Formats: sequence, C-alpha cells, structure tokens
Amino acid sequence: MANIRYGSRRLAKAVQHFGDGILNEVRLIVTESARLIQSNARSLAPEDDGNLKKSIEVEILDGGLSAVVTVGAHYAIYVEYGTGIYAVNGDGRKDPWVYWSDKLGQFVYTRGMKAQPFWFPAVEIGRRYFHSEMRKVVG
Repeated sequence: MANIRYGSRRLAKAVQHFGDGILNEVRLIVTESARLIQSNARSLAPEDDGNLKKSIEVEILDGGLSAVVTVGAHYAIYVEYGTGIYAVNGDGRKDPWVYWSDKLGQFVYTRGMKAQPFWFPAVEIGRRYFHSEMRKVVG
C-alpha cells in the first residue's frame, strides 16, 4: 500500500523564518492531518480480525513538521481495489478459483471480492483538511 507524507524539510526551513508561533501551528496541522487520515481509514476499513485497522499507523517526523501514515497489512491493496472479476482496474482474474480457508475450515469457491475503499477516501479527507488549515495560516 502507499505511504502518505505531509510536510517536508523544505517546509521546515521556510517556516523557521516566520517564528515559533506559526511553526507550532504548522506542527499541529501536520499532526492533525495525519491522525485524521488514520482515524478515517480505520473507520472505513471493513471488519475482519482487526489486523487491517490495527496496521494503520502514524509516525511523526522532523520535529512535527512531517508525518507518515502507513498501512501494514499485506492484503490492504486487495481490500482497497477488489480482486477477481470485481477488481476496480479490470485486471483481476477472470475465472473463478478455489482456496482453503483456515478460518472456515473448508474450501471456498470465489470469483473475487468487491473493492472496499478505505485508504484513498481517508487520504482525501486528510488532504482537504491540511490544505484548508494551511490556507488559514499563510493567509
């Protein structure tokens, strides 16, 4: 899955010219944007054993001027885009298949799984928030 990063070292240098007040506001906006993405991605992620939701993490970097939001579950991309005949991009497997499910204790026949977008809708919410708040700071 993708990593989303807000802020940069270049931003950090530019903000230092404006003083600590603005610097603290920017730190808050970066952190809030990252946490907003995390919370929305977790709430939009489908219910499973909880691994997908728990794998969505935030790391605050550069003294709060950057944040990275990651999804660690290896199957997140299949949830986001779907599989088989339901794959969003149309590149999914066209013929049905059978696999063994340890969870169900039986073989499962499937044609795929419909997409359950959770990541990009959450990123879009965070992006809009970040831009809206930054416009207030820079005027």
